[in-house]
Amino acid sequence: MKKLFPKVGVGVIIRKGKKILLLKRIGAHDANTWCPPGGHLEWEESPEHCAKREVKEETGCQIKNVRLLAVTNDKFKKDKKHYITILMLASHKSGKPRICEKDRAADIGWFPYNKLPKPLFVSLFNLSNNNSYPKNAWKKLFQNHDFLSDRRNKKQA
Repeated sequence: MKKLFPKVGVGVIIRKGKKILLLKRIGAHDANTWCPPGGHLEWEESPEHCAKREVKEETGCQIKNVRLLAVTNDKFKKDKKHYITILMLASHKSGKPRICEKDRAADIGWFPYNKLPKPLFVSLFNLSNNNSYPKNAWKKLFQNHDFLSDRRNKKQA
């Protein structure tokens, strides 16, 4: 029997005010769910670089202030897939979001963090239901205004 291993994915929670950018998936596992931009971590690639690359490829946007948010353990039983997803947090820098990969996404939009469309992609579902490492990353994300603020990074620039 072939030994199976989880794959590593990177998802990017892009914040603009109190909204996050989501795409509706098509043509891949967990199709017809809403997910943040993201994809597979490539060989020798950092999660920060993967986040920037995937956001540009999928939405045409640029992001800034990319940092680790959480990690989820995502099982897609119907598709027989297992991913460890590194969820990165970023701020929108520039560009109007658009669907750049029409075979992978059917819709795109900014959604209030407390009124997300359904159904959610497994990693976003896990994150928003406190099933992540750390456990309360989602809850803390929208309670801690210093964490959301770009002021901290502007001072360093």
